[in-house]
Amino acid sequence: MRSLEPAIKELLFEGTVIPAHPLALDKSRKMDEKRQRALTRYYIDSGAGGIAVGVHTTQFEIRKKEFELFKPVLKLAAEEVEQAQLNRPFIKIAGIVGPTAQALQEAALAVELGYDLGLVSNGGLAELSEAQLIKRTEKIAEVIPVFGFYLQPAVGGKVLSFDFWKDFAEIPNVQAIKMAPFNRYQTLDVVRAVCHSSRHRDIALYTGNDDNIVADLLTTYRFRVQGEEREKAIVGGLLGHWAVWTRKAVELLDEIKKIRDNGNAVAGEMLTRGIAVTDSNAAFFDSANHFKGCIAGIHEVLRRQGLLEGTWCLNPDECMSAGQSEEITRVYQAYPELNDDAFVKEKLEKWLR
Repeated sequence: MRSLEPAIKELLFEGTVIPAHPLALDKSRKMDEKRQRALTRYYIDSGAGGIAVGVHTTQFEIRKKEFELFKPVLKLAAEEVEQAQLNRPFIKIAGIVGPTAQALQEAALAVELGYDLGLVSNGGLAELSEAQLIKRTEKIAEVIPVFGFYLQPAVGGKVLSFDFWKDFAEIPNVQAIKMAPFNRYQTLDVVRAVCHSSRHRDIALYTGNDDNIVADLLTTYRFRVQGEEREKAIVGGLLGHWAVWTRKAVELLDEIKKIRDNGNAVAGEMLTRGIAVTDSNAAFFDSANHFKGCIAGIHEVLRRQGLLEGTWCLNPDECMSAGQSEEITRVYQAYPELNDDAFVKEKLEKWLR
């Protein structure tokens, strides 16, 4: 069973910013290698603690035979991390999807390419019972350390029970769980289940709730379990939202860590900023249209910054909704303190070399 390197595990449990890596395409909908590499450089130079590649934001279509982009995309990102010669740990996470046989192949490839963890999605597996999903995860965990993923039903996930997450937490090589149901009750199910498991100290919790980022990161969960009071915090984020304005996301998490470390009461101003982040996410993720334009919206911000040439997706029907561009302009104007345009402008020529 493959385990995490100590420095990677320490960073994972300390909490860090992990952007969900987009896919850069040209106008012919072919991968734009120069801009794909530039995105990885952007995340590294922004101070992110890792990247997640081959996930929903990267577009699940990369696995289709007509594209065959899963391995090339993972390989490019791994190469850029290696070439950066960082003097700090940097977590490489590969998205793992599909039935057990496919998931095991993807996990083996991720290990071959030097990835640290597999973000295991249960999306598209509605026919499998919770017990079958647990068995699938156990097999994947024998190949690569697992980062669990509660994907919201609106984009292909399924509602999973407290008992599922308690059993999930007991799997020995589960190292972290990303909670992204965009639902307070379901998020609470995961945290409570981890606290009720025998491995409650061995699992790092990350927010994927792009609609509730700041509040998630500021909250300490507390439960009484078998006469013992157990606490759990959401230590970092693995987010599509953090694929844009990443430098500011790093600064935001640093501020939140200082509040947590000093035991300070949460300032009202930080919660107000959380609403600004959520409002921005509503524009990027197209919440008004049931998240139809969530990937294209991320691409639009990166296009405005010059990191991408356009908003193209592998699926030509995957595009921004009517009015979404205007919404992105609105939040740009409403919350100028949240964007990192100046940082990107300063570094863009270097990243696109």
